[in-house]
Amino acid sequence: MVIQRIQTLFLLLIIPLNAGFVFTPMFSHAMLDPQGWLSNGLIAALLFSILLSVYTVAQFRNRHNQIKWVKRAMLFQIIAIGMVVGVFFTVGRLGSHLLAEAYSIGLLLSGLLLQYLALHYINKDIEKVASMDRIR
Repeated sequence: MVIQRIQTLFLLLIIPLNAGFVFTPMFSHAMLDPQGWLSNGLIAALLFSILLSVYTVAQFRNRHNQIKWVKRAMLFQIIAIGMVVGVFFTVGRLGSHLLAEAYSIGLLLSGLLLQYLALHYINKDIEKVASMDRIR
């Protein structure tokens, strides 16, 4: 079964983190972009990160391919974080009044951390399979 691997859990936890970001004040600030390119780009980056993470779970039989897809999902997560950090610094002066916005960024950073952990455990699985092949 697929859920037996910890990296699957990490990749599936990205869905509620990125989806939960939509209900944060930082997302609301990003949607106020008058040009619309920032809001559309942020939504696209979050969706691609979610979709690629889910697709990566489906690639559980081919671990090397799974690594490539996790790295691509991480790229879109980093793009989303970059956009949100840019919006964060344009919201206003830094201070304790921006605590909710900082927690919003923490959701995206947590998603990136989960993707990194999934990548780490996929590599550990590859090493484990290689060591078993050496024993045989």
